[in-house]
Amino acid sequence: MHTLLVLVGKTNDSRIISLMEDYIKRINRYHRLEIQIVPELKKKGKISEKIQKQKEGASILEKLKPGDWTIILDERGKSFDSVSFSKYISNRRSCAHKRMVFVVGGPYGFSDEIYDRCQEKIALSSMTFSHQMVRVFLLEQLYRANTLLNNEPYHHN
Repeated sequence: MHTLLVLVGKTNDSRIISLMEDYIKRINRYHRLEIQIVPELKKKGKISEKIQKQKEGASILEKLKPGDWTIILDERGKSFDSVSFSKYISNRRSCAHKRMVFVVGGPYGFSDEIYDRCQEKIALSSMTFSHQMVRVFLLEQLYRANTLLNNEPYHHN
């Protein structure tokens, strides 16, 4: 099983890009990780938040395939500590799904269609983070999960 990250909006901050590239390189040593970007619509007063979420949602749905296990990052989702998250990843990989897809929404969140399509919601924290920073946090936790699953000395109890 390989992992896909669907991210709404392009990252322009070179520091975030650098951190993401570092973790992507590390994760790809364990399994295939792919990232696909969905363009963020710019709210220009004429588009309501609801319409923006629906249009972004339609673009996200285009990236998904039958057989995907789709997980959205949402502050109201299930919380894990790092060890539990690594076990979760291991359990998901042993299922018959072709891809594990993590979706990071835009600044206004997800449309109802995305909530209906996803199999799970997970939270990285009960705090709200920018959708740009969440990318780095998720990648770091995916890398940490891989090191835990391979008994490598990255995570300290």
